[in-house]
Amino acid sequence: MKFTLRQLRYALAAAKHGNLTTAAMELHVSQPSISAAITELEEVLGQSIFIRQRGLGISLTPFGRTVMVQARRVLAEAQTFAEINTNAGECVGELVVGCFEDLAPYCLPQIVRRMQESCPRVTVDMRDGSFDYVGKRLSEGAIELAITYDLGLPPNTHCTQLCQLTAQVLLSADHPLAKQARVSLKALAEYTLVVTDQVHSWQHVLDLFSFYDLSPAVVHRVRTFELQRSLVANGFGVALIYTRPFGDRSYDGQALVCRPTQEKLPTHSIVLAHDQRYPLTPSAEAFKELAVAWFAERPSFASE
Repeated sequence: MKFTLRQLRYALAAAKHGNLTTAAMELHVSQPSISAAITELEEVLGQSIFIRQRGLGISLTPFGRTVMVQARRVLAEAQTFAEINTNAGECVGELVVGCFEDLAPYCLPQIVRRMQESCPRVTVDMRDGSFDYVGKRLSEGAIELAITYDLGLPPNTHCTQLCQLTAQVLLSADHPLAKQARVSLKALAEYTLVVTDQVHSWQHVLDLFSFYDLSPAVVHRVRTFELQRSLVANGFGVALIYTRPFGDRSYDGQALVCRPTQEKLPTHSIVLAHDQRYPLTPSAEAFKELAVAWFAERPSFASE
């Protein structure tokens, strides 16, 4: 082989951080060592892996993204080979897990804690972000697994269903509609609808109204799920949500209530996604089992 595992490891660290200095600090080597390893690897492969922009760090070329997917697999297999005698059957190495940002606070830390307890030699790198972020990182191979909704996922994605949810109406505790056992979309459309500014999220919510020939009076977009909840709790509007935390209070302590809709709306699934073009590593398989078990213990997670 004309390339080395060291070169692959250095290149992966650079891709992870988008910065040679940060990658060098993580690996406890000099920045020139990282740069030289990348240059050597590019010479072996005959193409550029990174785009270097002075003052802006580095980013992967399309070819580089393909290289990083394979590099991660090669290093994982090399680690497994290295441990084959002394740690047969034991999960080792690094596992990069992504999660949709609205779900991450509720499930990811507990699942990762279980992973640490059952597989202490695995380091889990957690990444949370938008639907677009999760989908892009999956397609690039930058993350091996992702906990997300079944929305906006790239081709070649295999999904394991973790939980199925139905949209619910989110209201302030003193809202007039809170007195109803079920709330119609027609009644909801009379109020300002607060949605999170995720294209797959707000568009889906508006499509639910459109299906019944309805259009909300006003639509207000916000960046975060918790701001959406806080605005609703303080009387600035209403919302349709799939994710529901365990406590019905906003960050500022205001009471919230959830009500089912009168209409039968389509469900959405929380899934564990991975690129089906590549087999899961033993560490990823272990994480998958733990994630499935965690959600199975919570059949009413984020919903009632």
